[in-house]
Amino acid sequence: MNQIVIYSVVVLGGMGLVIGLLLSVVSRALAVKTDPNVQKILEALPNVNCGACGYPGCQGFAEAIAKGEADPAACAPGGQQVADEIAEIMGLEAREKEKVVAIIHCRGGSKCGKAATYYGLESCTSANLAGFGPSACVFGCLAMYDCIHACPFDAICLDENEMAVVDREKCVACGKCIEICPRSLIELVPVDKNYHVLCSSKDRGKAVTSICEVGCIGCTKCVKACPSDAIHMEEGLAVIDYEKCTNCGACAEACPVGAISFFAGKEVSTV
Repeated sequence: MNQIVIYSVVVLGGMGLVIGLLLSVVSRALAVKTDPNVQKILEALPNVNCGACGYPGCQGFAEAIAKGEADPAACAPGGQQVADEIAEIMGLEAREKEKVVAIIHCRGGSKCGKAATYYGLESCTSANLAGFGPSACVFGCLAMYDCIHACPFDAICLDENEMAVVDREKCVACGKCIEICPRSLIELVPVDKNYHVLCSSKDRGKAVTSICEVGCIGCTKCVKACPSDAIHMEEGLAVIDYEKCTNCGACAEACPVGAISFFAGKEVSTV
């Protein structure tokens, strides 16, 4: 009886040893090798998983950087500091990235007339698909504030005219608001540029003034006033060339309707 017990223990122990060795060999053969830099990059990233870099979260972005497939400066929330840290981890030369901020090219809000009462899902995208929203301007903000809901950094709020505005101090240029706006009213612009055309209407002057107090009327006074040839007309709408703009403010002073606004810090005002 004792021999049977001993035999059984030896056989089972031997089988366990063989299976353990096989599992060890298989686990080594099938192990996924990870780059140690991935964890270091993850620790440097803000880990907000906003997706602004174009990858599925910070993990995906870190792995792409480690493979040399992503730009270390592509993390909008992290800014230049994170880009410098990642460049050091990867042994790369830090590249200075121009700081940009979102601008909404419309400031109609309560200053723009209403065309109709909209009944439906409270969403700019839905209203745009239906062909209209409450605003009389077919180019302007639909005033259902999808951009406010989409911003993960609470950087968009309503001003006194019921118009969505970007807080330049909170904005990290993640681009979520740009993606959600069905009328493409939002653009990333250099943060050091203080003058912006806050209108997107392609209508002619009389049509604009009949529905909006602050819409561009295409008078070209701003074009003539700019000493740097930094502003021109596109389909009747004034557009600023930020590469040429020197922040002189001549365009804003010349605008008779206040469609060009001055930004200082997070505040916006008309000139």
